Amino acid sequence: MARRSGETVQDRIVALIHDRGLVPGEAMPTEPQLMDLLGASRNSVREAVRALQALGIVEIRHGFGTFVGKASLDVLSPSLEFRIRSGSQGAVKALHDLVEIREILETGLIARVAGTTTASRLSALDALVTAMQTDLEADRAFHALLYESSGNELVLQLIDLFWQVYHQVEPILGAPDSVMEDIVANHRRIVDALRAQDPVAASEAMRQHFRGVKARIARAESTA
Repeated sequence: MARRSGETVQDRIVALIHDRGLVPGEAMPTEPQLMDLLGASRNSVREAVRALQALGIVEIRHGFGTFVGKASLDVLSPSLEFRIRSGSQGAVKALHDLVEIREILETGLIARVAGTTTASRLSALDALVTAMQTDLEADRAFHALLYESSGNELVLQLIDLFWQVYHQVEPILGAPDSVMEDIVANHRRIVDALRAQDPVAASEAMRQHFRGVKARIARAESTA
């Protein structure tokens, strides 16, 4: 396998995956085969594979071998959380920036799916809104289900990543200002707009949802 200038063993393993057209779940060459193909030492190959495993690019199944991974964006959660907590302008400001990105994504997407939400999906969203009163994961599932019909897997992963990181860092904001009934009502308005197939109302309902979140962040910034 020809080397490209400046490439690491890690880079060359990724190039090998692409060159061979390997897809997630397919078996990788064995360690001795990688050593031979790359002209690299055992230690170099092992270090590169471990690094790629941390990125989700490869998956090590003990007793079975190494396989191409799915490279889920979940692996970015620890580094994104760290970036927010150690933000140069403070963690609260960094969290505000994260929420702003979420708002831009979700207010645009909700308008796009307003006319494609099926009756069965609306029923599922109704059930998740009800479940939010006692289950935080219902909120996560709600935001994922909202955009399922978009067909954009990357967007779904990004929204889930941002949701995870926000709730990991959220305790720095102190106690919530909104009571659960208000949070549930905000989500209910979103579902009502989807049921009416009204993209403008859906976007406004989503903005109202984020207004509450941003107001809480603003209060935390004022006391920081």
